[in-house]
Amino acid sequence: MELVKQNNFEGLIDNVYQTHYVLQQNAQKAVNQNLTIRNWLVGCYIVEFEQNGEDRAKYGTRLLEEMAKRIKDKGIKGLNSRALRNCRLFYVTYPQIRRSVTAELQIQQSLTAESTEEYPIASDLLLSRLSFTHFVELLRKDDPLERLFYEVEAIKNNWSVRELERAIDTALYVRTGLSKNKEAVIAKIKNLKPTEPAEVIRDPYFLEFLGLEEKSEYSESELEQLILNHLQQFLIELGTGFCFEARQKRITFDNTHYRIDLVFYHRILKSHVLIDLKIGKFDHVDAGQMNVYLNYFKENEVAEGDNPPIGLILCGDKNETLARYATSGMDSQLFVSKFLVQLPEKKVLEEFIRKELEK
Repeated sequence: MELVKQNNFEGLIDNVYQTHYVLQQNAQKAVNQNLTIRNWLVGCYIVEFEQNGEDRAKYGTRLLEEMAKRIKDKGIKGLNSRALRNCRLFYVTYPQIRRSVTAELQIQQSLTAESTEEYPIASDLLLSRLSFTHFVELLRKDDPLERLFYEVEAIKNNWSVRELERAIDTALYVRTGLSKNKEAVIAKIKNLKPTEPAEVIRDPYFLEFLGLEEKSEYSESELEQLILNHLQQFLIELGTGFCFEARQKRITFDNTHYRIDLVFYHRILKSHVLIDLKIGKFDHVDAGQMNVYLNYFKENEVAEGDNPPIGLILCGDKNETLARYATSGMDSQLFVSKFLVQLPEKKVLEEFIRKELEK
């Protein structure tokens, strides 16, 4: 914090405001860090009691519920059985925090035994940059590599808890591993409320919940039916704001009928989203067909207050260059994305995380 000597009233007010704001932020950080340390110690005490408590057999599986009642009776709020369970998991998952805790407090050595294991991120950095609510989100991930990915990105990009939650819910870990522009994928997390179609379209989409194998044979109609059978999971994969509207939407020209596989409405963008499913490789003809659908919707389906419709061709494979040329000059609302029925290999993400830690 740098104070500048001021000789007028407005300068006086600016100095008071800057001092208040900076020190208030510092105080909040200190409160958050102490709360995190407290919860880690609570988890430590629970584990110690479960292992060595003289009367531990008396409580058994009811331990956390009994603890929550007694703690509440003592006037301490916010430590119900669920919170205590998180404290315990926090201690077990982040043993390295012991190094920061013993530096701040006089803790019995038996409670926080020294570990010779090296951890990718120093405990002081974790505590100074992440609140306990961040840690609660991170504890949702059982895979240490995946959890490390979110730790690194949350610290590097200064994510709020909401941004971290969004990253986890949208499987950013997996998407980043497959993206050619990893930084752009990560940057999208900051856009909590999308304003452009490109912000809601993903590439690729993961449909592993359909139970299909990578090389199994299935038709586009079977793929569509499987998606509808798993509509809730598909909506989650599409992202926030999508509402299902129709399947096999029929449009007619000179008594010839055409059908759009799936139609959704995005309530934030106020746009229809037309999805055409292609189990094979994207072809330039597919873009022309979708362009016809989009133009039809603009003239015949868009209601007052709606924005222009968005077209998404969801295909099993695509050539990036062909897709770019095929959509260039057409409606900017037309996108081509791949779908995958299996998740990528871990080694791709291991290499990315290693590079992130070296930066």
